Amino acid sequence: MIETDRLILKPLLHDQLLKYIRDDHSLEKEFGLLPTKKNISKSLHDALQQTILPNVFDKDKDYLYHTLWVIISKPDQKMVGDICFVGEPDADGEIEIGYGTYEEFRGKGFMTEAVGRIIEWAREQPKVKSIYAATEKGNVASYSILEKNHFVNIGEVDDMLSWGIELKRLLNDNLEET
Repeated sequence: MIETDRLILKPLLHDQLLKYIRDDHSLEKEFGLLPTKKNISKSLHDALQQTILPNVFDKDKDYLYHTLWVIISKPDQKMVGDICFVGEPDADGEIEIGYGTYEEFRGKGFMTEAVGRIIEWAREQPKVKSIYAATEKGNVASYSILEKNHFVNIGEVDDMLSWGIELKRLLNDNLEET
């Protein structure tokens, strides 16, 4: 679990992922939270069933890079979104992130804050050197989150934009700002 002033980012265990998928508020109950309306997209549901659950169950894998991390607003006592890594760092130390904010909590800066904190966490992991993300060209809100967290546009394919951040460079940039 990692925190900011307003947020808790909690990686889900296998049983908690099953509760998340059931979407019957049993996960919120387990965490002592108020119920949240999640919109689990078909692509997220498929990823949970086909990739995330099996990888989290696999004891040979570091589940922190395979699970969904729920984002909890401390003041609201609700889950406001989720974030995940798309697997463990590759041989070059690259990882990819994906994220989503539940509709009623969009535009409040929660995801910008969560992405910033997950970057800090990743920077502390010795194997992680850079982080990538992909957004739809038309999803200004999503790529604005990345821009606010120092990601740079590194290319595009069809209707998708690719974004990246080198963690060593970010650390040097932050040192220069102080």
